[in-house]
Amino acid sequence: MKASGWMSAALMALLLAACAGTTPAPQRYTLPDAPAGETAGAEAPHRLLLRPPRLADYLDVDGLIMQMDDITLVEARGHQWAEALGRQLQRGLRDRLATALPETRVQLDEPGGREAQALTLGLEINRFQGRHDGLAVIGGRWRLHAPDGRLLAEDALRVETELAADGYPALVRALGRGLDSAAERLAAAIRAARQEE
Repeated sequence: MKASGWMSAALMALLLAACAGTTPAPQRYTLPDAPAGETAGAEAPHRLLLRPPRLADYLDVDGLIMQMDDITLVEARGHQWAEALGRQLQRGLRDRLATALPETRVQLDEPGGREAQALTLGLEINRFQGRHDGLAVIGGRWRLHAPDGRLLAEDALRVETELAADGYPALVRALGRGLDSAAERLAAAIRAARQEE
């Protein structure tokens, strides 16, 4: 290789390395923990199995989602979930429901973990994002099934929470507060469905 060719190749390699090195690592976020509270043990009179939430495809990504207007969604490249959103939501809801329903043992619905007398809660999440007007939005639908598979109750889920400040950390905290509210609503619906049974 001629000296000029070698110099060009070396210069190109240095430029590529410099460009690669200037891209900052993404910031990663986890949803806030559930508020502390009493939870039921193995002796609890009621059981609830929480299925993994079904996420809209655009939410099943690494980046946090911002809704820029009524139709435009953008996935953040530099601000990402530290763990798959579906797993965080399932665990976070389990912990929140366990606190809101102290007489109920809330478990994740996993293969081989079914209990014969447990209600089952399923969720579809089609909104879990920040919105251009300064709100964190959670939306979807939930269904509660009896141990024999009968549908006991279902309804839409919609929670809007105001951000306390600008920025992605504030968005994640607002989504956590929205998840708190969603769990309270779900707990009330579960109690009502149990009384009607």
